[in-house]
Amino acid sequence: MNVSENRMQNDRMVKFIESSTDNDKVAELTTKAHLQELSQTLHHTMHSLQIDAGSGEQQLNIEDGSRAGKAERAEWVINPPAPPGLCHEIISSIKTAVCPNGSKHCSSSIKQTRSRTAGFVSFLHNLFPILLWGRNYKATKFRNDLMAGLTLASLSIPQSIGYANLANLQPQYGLYTSVVPPLVYALMGSSREIAIGPVAVVSMLLSSMLQNVVDPVANASAYGKLVFTTTFFAGTFQFLFGLFRLGFLVDFLSHAAIVGFMGGAAIVIGLQQLKGLLGLSHFTSKTDVVSVLKAVFRSLHDQCRFIGRRNKKLFWLSAVAPLISVVLSTAIVFLSKADERGVKIVKRIKGGLNPISAHELQFSGQHVGQAAKVGLISAIVALTEAIAVGRSFASIRGYHLDGNKEMVAMGCMNIAGSLTSCYVATGSFSRTAVNFSAGCETVVSNMVMAIAVFVSLELLTRLLYYTPMAILASIILSALPGLIDIREAYHIWKVDKLDFLACAGAFLGVLFASVEIGLLAASWNRQNFKDEKRVTISFAKIILNSIRPSVEELGKLPGTDIFCEINQYPMAIKTPGILIVRINSGLLCFANASFIRERIMKWVTEKNDEAKENSKEMTQAVILDLSTVTNIDTSGICALEEVYKNLVSHNIHLAVASPRWQVIHKLKLAKVVDKIGRDWIFLSVGEAVDACTSKMVNFSSC
Repeated sequence: MNVSENRMQNDRMVKFIESSTDNDKVAELTTKAHLQELSQTLHHTMHSLQIDAGSGEQQLNIEDGSRAGKAERAEWVINPPAPPGLCHEIISSIKTAVCPNGSKHCSSSIKQTRSRTAGFVSFLHNLFPILLWGRNYKATKFRNDLMAGLTLASLSIPQSIGYANLANLQPQYGLYTSVVPPLVYALMGSSREIAIGPVAVVSMLLSSMLQNVVDPVANASAYGKLVFTTTFFAGTFQFLFGLFRLGFLVDFLSHAAIVGFMGGAAIVIGLQQLKGLLGLSHFTSKTDVVSVLKAVFRSLHDQCRFIGRRNKKLFWLSAVAPLISVVLSTAIVFLSKADERGVKIVKRIKGGLNPISAHELQFSGQHVGQAAKVGLISAIVALTEAIAVGRSFASIRGYHLDGNKEMVAMGCMNIAGSLTSCYVATGSFSRTAVNFSAGCETVVSNMVMAIAVFVSLELLTRLLYYTPMAILASIILSALPGLIDIREAYHIWKVDKLDFLACAGAFLGVLFASVEIGLLAASWNRQNFKDEKRVTISFAKIILNSIRPSVEELGKLPGTDIFCEINQYPMAIKTPGILIVRINSGLLCFANASFIRERIMKWVTEKNDEAKENSKEMTQAVILDLSTVTNIDTSGICALEEVYKNLVSHNIHLAVASPRWQVIHKLKLAKVVDKIGRDWIFLSVGEAVDACTSKMVNFSSC
């Protein structure tokens, strides 16, 4: 029993020892595991500390980088390349007008012969667009252009004779004007639909302004020379407008003013036709409605009415109707011998090709100044009508019409016309509509029309001897309703009352005064009248907008970095202590500098008066957003200096944001940048606000 018991105890001891040994091993293993975990934890902790330290360094680097970036962007604003000078801009505009698609050809033409040839070809393509589209011209297009051209000629022949009579010229000069100018425009013009020739408004303009210089009845030869000289000046001005890209001059005749002027001119032209329509022997040379009606009631014995209407579906009927009327009326007068009974007729029309009139141009004498003046006015009116009608139909066909290229083409055709017995030609609203409706494809329709008129000059002028003046007057009357746009006048009234005032001024000026007064009201001019300066409606509107531009306070839109006008966006948030002002004017100049200066200082004073109880709301910085100001003159610079001095005297900082190229260049030349401080010139309003806020915090902590 003892032995067995001893063995059992020994076995228990062995198991205990083994178990204890295992526990020691387990403990040892557990200890090792804890040590490993501890070491890993320490490692991760050290790594995280390194990351935090690295991120801190990165944040510091980012902050330093952002500061360096802002400083660098400020240098971008302050030190841009020098802007081009006046001579460079003039040369560049000529280059662009002559070779718009080949500037690289023009610049590299000196280097090699191939590029010189390419530049010359590009110049020819730009000057004569027919060289481009003519290569792809097909017979199907010619068929459409032929029909459109013949239809156009049937309308142009009687209208040209009537418009020549309106211009106080012999009938053949209207036909001459429908031959050479359309051919020249077909080579140089880019509009596919426009119909070139004499028009009613320009004809009336020439007769009303030139008959006061030379009597067209007493001295028809001198009057004709004056008309040709005026046409030459008109063409020269048009060519120069296009060459130097001065198309903005045409824009001085605003859309509203043109609507009013055309409406008044249409009524005046219609009243002028009463002389031929009613067969009046004694008539006034004035164009105002009162004088014309007096002459009508003084001489009126019979009444005659004519109504011309259009049928849009049968466009060809309205197009050939004038020619049919001329043929029928001429035949009736010839057969009935109505001319012997007092019916006034055209009589002799000189046929044949346009005679050369270069020797009749007068560049010396007492009337040259008047010819140049009337030429300038005629050039602007003719360009306005032509470009307006050309762009209207170009938008329908879906292509762009370059106004400057059109001016060059119009100028060249009128210069050529003045040398070939033509007077001022332009695009006609009524004939262009007929040309478009007849299915014209290109300006070849103008060529066909010119050839048809030339054939008429060669063969048919003798047949027009008995054409009654009344039918020519009625043809002119039939073209006038298209010039009166009541719907557009009502639209102008709804959109802009001040524009409608210009429209009404032009209409009433032409109707009750004269064409000159109507043009003065429609455009801009200054005229000595009883020792007083007269400024017209449209120009007065421009002056008003220039001397009192909009100066608006800006705020930040919630959730964005965009600063907008608070009046337009009431939800925009103002920045405490900072007044952000935007000058909504393209030019900071003598006309508006005082107003802008006073407006800013008045704003600052009002803001500070409102914030007297709360010092945090006091204005501590003013930010001028000059992003819309494209240029500045010396008066504007002086105004900025005065604003800066006044603000500094009130311990208010001035910051300038987003200055444009010419503005910052002139501010540097005038040392204004040095006075304000380079640290206060910023690329954007947002950067200016951030910088002003941080500097205000630093000042308050000090």
